[in-house]
Amino acid sequence: MNQLKKILKFVGKLPTWLLLIVFLASLSLSVYSLRSNNREMIRLRNTVYEADKTNSGINNALNNLRSYVYTHMNTNLSSGGNPIKPPIQLKYSYERLQTAEQQRVDAANSSVYTDAQSYCQALNPDSFSGRTRVPCVQDYVSVHGVEANKIPAELYQFDFVSPAWSPDLAGWSLAATGLLFMGLLASFSVDRMVRARVKSQQI
Repeated sequence: MNQLKKILKFVGKLPTWLLLIVFLASLSLSVYSLRSNNREMIRLRNTVYEADKTNSGINNALNNLRSYVYTHMNTNLSSGGNPIKPPIQLKYSYERLQTAEQQRVDAANSSVYTDAQSYCQALNPDSFSGRTRVPCVQDYVSVHGVEANKIPAELYQFDFVSPAWSPDLAGWSLAATGLLFMGLLASFSVDRMVRARVKSQQI
């Protein structure tokens, strides 16, 4: 707290015009660095989407995005008035798993159906009509058939939250802008007090 007071006291002694120039420069740097953080997040997010689409390097791309968002301000993933929640969804990975699971089930049930025909034929070797075999096959498939396992969509949905402040260029320039703004206010106040005192002495 004492250190902050010393900084503000030093800043307050600088000429107002100089403070204003430095403040505007710091403000411009803050805006630029905040936008730069957001642009880098968008680039990393697009890399995740591309990796998901091509099924290559998904975990690495996801970890890079997570690490960046967690350590840089102004990198929130949500955008627009009605953003998708969670904002990161590995759509293609989820669809590939669903397709693979359905293929596994279809192959397993095809094998079960073949087994059912063999079983029912052995059970009723003298029956050539489907009258007795069809119910037998249906019962066998209903007992031994395979159902698809549910794949939790939550495992392929992510939402990373950026910090309110981060010790990067954006964070430090924003902090400097705040200090300069307070110094500017202090400088304006001192100038007004000095002018008021001079004016009163002239009267």
